[in-house]
Amino acid sequence: MSCISCGTDWDVVRKSICSAYFHNAARLKGIGEYVNLRSGMPCYLHPTSSLYGLGHTAEYVVYHELVYTTKEYMRSVTAVEPQWLAELGPMFFSIKESHRSRVEKRKREKEMHQEMEKELEVKLEEDKKEEREKVEHIVRGRKKQKICTLGKKPPGTPKRTPLRLGL
Repeated sequence: MSCISCGTDWDVVRKSICSAYFHNAARLKGIGEYVNLRSGMPCYLHPTSSLYGLGHTAEYVVYHELVYTTKEYMRSVTAVEPQWLAELGPMFFSIKESHRSRVEKRKREKEMHQEMEKELEVKLEEDKKEEREKVEHIVRGRKKQKICTLGKKPPGTPKRTPLRLGL
């Protein structure tokens, strides 16, 4: 097995950590306060965490463990992208659409619905036409067919009785 380095692209490492700990994901709520995405429990960065004194806070993080002292503190924290959570844990996370895209989506759905209704009407018209043609074919076929029964003479044939034969 060959060993391949990611070089200076740490996103590969962060994404692999996210794939393992996506169930321990948290979102920034306030200044230094995070909320677990699954349980809604508030938690904070542990003072020994490398992300604690960076000067900027990551919007989404995953953590390895929670330590409870006076507050719930997250240890072994890594900043992640929200798209990674939706990609790696689709059973728990999804990306909400913006207002504009929701309006556009509804508009597209409405247009698709109208197109499907038109197609349905055309199909129903075709089905009715085929049914009428079948009925007309059956009716025309009945007029042409003669029903023959044994022992009966077709209408319009003269009856021969012994008197008429001269007996």
